[in-house]
Amino acid sequence: MFYREAGQFKTSYDADSQIFPIRQDRIGVALMLAVAFVVVPLVATPYVFSAILIPFLIFALAALGLNILTGYAGQISLGTAAFMAVGAFASYNFVLRIPGIPLLVAFVLGGLCAAAVGILFGLPSLRIRGFYLAASTLATQFFVVWCLTKIPWLTNNSSSGVITAQKLEMFGYAFESPASKYLLVLCIVLVLALAAKNMVRCSIGRSWMAIRDMDVAAEVIGFRPMRTKLTAFAISSFYCGVAGALYAYAYLGTVEPEAYNLDLSFRILFMVMIGGMGSILGSFLGAAFIILLPIFLSQFAHGFGLPNSIASNLEAMVFGALIIFFLIVEPHGLARLWQIGKEKLRLWPFPH
Repeated sequence: MFYREAGQFKTSYDADSQIFPIRQDRIGVALMLAVAFVVVPLVATPYVFSAILIPFLIFALAALGLNILTGYAGQISLGTAAFMAVGAFASYNFVLRIPGIPLLVAFVLGGLCAAAVGILFGLPSLRIRGFYLAASTLATQFFVVWCLTKIPWLTNNSSSGVITAQKLEMFGYAFESPASKYLLVLCIVLVLALAAKNMVRCSIGRSWMAIRDMDVAAEVIGFRPMRTKLTAFAISSFYCGVAGALYAYAYLGTVEPEAYNLDLSFRILFMVMIGGMGSILGSFLGAAFIILLPIFLSQFAHGFGLPNSIASNLEAMVFGALIIFFLIVEPHGLARLWQIGKEKLRLWPFPH
């Protein structure tokens, strides 16, 4: 009743190919953006910005990059944190080595460096798949972290490997307060999310999904597997590289190899699995779930007076149980549950 497109006629091709063709979706997105840009900066506390909102947006961007590769193109990757590290350290070195370079340009160049590394380590996907491809991308994780710790030039000859990130300044304005950092990250994530939404709806996205569903048949009808897979690796790594730069500059405030460990790669993979593979919305839902769940569990453990030994392992146990639950009950994650809810709203109050 409230979510039906009956009576919404499209009179042009541009109207029919909109990102959000249903009026209710456009209104809902406009309201969410108004809340995110206007209401949240006025009411949120510095703790909410620093501990919840900023990491949520950064992890959502990283999950979106992994979702492009795994959810849309069907290529398994366990090296997401490595591509984030490449983006962070490349951005740091561009700012350090090139005086006067705009920080936003450094972020883009860091993402391009991550894309180049993604193409390099995506070459095995042309011959192997499944578990073997996961193992090859896992090698990326260890190789990149090893390079960052063993090549002093990358860390500006820092003995500890922990480097303070440069001042977050763009267009002559210093983003020092948590609210300003949140708005900057929000703008970047919004632009890249809309770009990803457009990509998955055009010929690039259709080629990814064709390779994902059946690569032999896709090659027969004219899609080029090599170009398609390497494009997916490049764009996915670019998104992860930009997310890694934002993670260092807007969240941690430091650039350090240990921040991009294997545990971070698995966390982002869990976000995609729980949120929903092959869904832009699922990347945001999964990131929100993974960010908010530890906060909820800590409050739960504190409220019930659980011992520290149990509280420290509660998060890992719940993560494992939830992954098993989603794999069995709803493999397409939270995004599919949201889609089912919208379908029910279209038919309500009539049965189906």
